[in-house]
Amino acid sequence: MPKTFLTARWENLIMANYSVPPEVLKPYLPAGVELDLFNGKAFVSLVGFMFKNTRLFGIPIPFMGSFEEINLRFYVKRIENGETRRGVVFVNETVPYKPVAWLANKLYKEHYTSIPTRHRISELGEEKHIQYEWKTNGNWNQIKVTAATQTEEMQPGSHEEFIFEHYYGYTRISPNQTQEYEVQHPRWHIHAVNKYRIQCDFKAMYGPDFAFLNNDTPSSVILAQGSVVSVKWKRRNIWEKG
Repeated sequence: MPKTFLTARWENLIMANYSVPPEVLKPYLPAGVELDLFNGKAFVSLVGFMFKNTRLFGIPIPFMGSFEEINLRFYVKRIENGETRRGVVFVNETVPYKPVAWLANKLYKEHYTSIPTRHRISELGEEKHIQYEWKTNGNWNQIKVTAATQTEEMQPGSHEEFIFEHYYGYTRISPNQTQEYEVQHPRWHIHAVNKYRIQCDFKAMYGPDFAFLNNDTPSSVILAQGSVVSVKWKRRNIWEKG
């Protein structure tokens, strides 16, 4: 049995992070995990990034190995036998290719959808410009940043560290069953964001529970350089008695 399901490069990750009432996220919370808070606050992140050089079980995906992904995620933790595992839960993940979405949903019961996406990435002098767009209900949404080309390390205990240092994923299989999987990558470097623009119909994309974000301002917007990432094949089933 292979140990690694997927390898890819995740590059130019934009994370727009919103503080939200915990009550908003509790209906989406899988069994066996709890919300992971930063300074007593719960966060969701609107994420855009490039998924490149994708391989499944070491085999390249013809014609569909590189694409944009947009997702909405929040942060959880699982404490067992004194060990804390910090992870994320995806409300939805969007890619442009239907076979990619179908495969992720079929194998792992994820929440992928397929809609048109596009991107623009350029560098000019000491600035880089990253823009991701996705189309829903006939309208193009976007998340866009202008940032320094130079990278810097995340500071220990910082908000940036909280957002990025989650290395597990949790997927709800049923009200009482959750699957846990591990994502591996080095500690990322970040770019200082000079300005940003977000144009997202959260209600159309993620449902009425998140409609209030249409008029909200993110607590932070972060750009990470990214790296090679691997997702382990083995998934652990977590059961909680009903």
